[in-house]
Amino acid sequence: MTRAGRWVFGRLDAGQAWRDLAGKGINYDVSEVRGPAWNIDTHRHALPAERPGPPEPDGSWEQACRLVRDYEFSPPEIVRALYDPDAPLAGRDMLLEARWHAIHFYCGVRVTEVVDETRDDGRRVWGWAYETLDGHLERGKVTYQVVKHPGSGQVEFVAESYSQGAPSLGRITFLGWRLFGRRTQLRFYRRCGERLRAFTEAALRGETVPASPPPRVGPLVTAPSDTSVSRLDSLAIHRVGPG
Repeated sequence: MTRAGRWVFGRLDAGQAWRDLAGKGINYDVSEVRGPAWNIDTHRHALPAERPGPPEPDGSWEQACRLVRDYEFSPPEIVRALYDPDAPLAGRDMLLEARWHAIHFYCGVRVTEVVDETRDDGRRVWGWAYETLDGHLERGKVTYQVVKHPGSGQVEFVAESYSQGAPSLGRITFLGWRLFGRRTQLRFYRRCGERLRAFTEAALRGETVPASPPPRVGPLVTAPSDTSVSRLDSLAIHRVGPG
């Protein structure tokens, strides 16, 4: 696994790694963000539509907002998250476990923005954004939003991001990032949209989002185990196991 830009082997104390995030800062400055050195993306995914007008009570928009708030859309075969579910959303630290075959990377992000507004054109928008912390494989920001278009009733999930590989990456990790990072990144956003749509449809049918199995151990790197998770008090490993 990697931790703070270094390769280490064995079992990660996930609770301590998460607590360490409190002392870390954002690892980039927005003034640096410009193409082509940065990937600047907008990914849109249609969700079940509603009737025209404002969001319906317990309708597609509200159900999707609940799922986005709790990070339910993240595909666990690519990214899982450790965080305190009782902490306010704004300012929440999250330890992300990025998975690539047998290798697990642990990276910190912080929620730096919550969006809750009705825009001038009538669109109802709710969501939040996180930014990368020191030691992350990437630098950048991702904003996840659920949007209701009152004229058409269309509901969509929008993920906007800008990112680049962190300059502090070691040569081996940098090579791996150059070869596979972008491909995995795009697959992540596609899977996010697929999962959120499927889970929103299930919620509208009155079904419970299926629970995922506990984390598993990879042959090279150990993911947080059941016993390590049990020591984290109110912390929650989110969406572990295959999606």
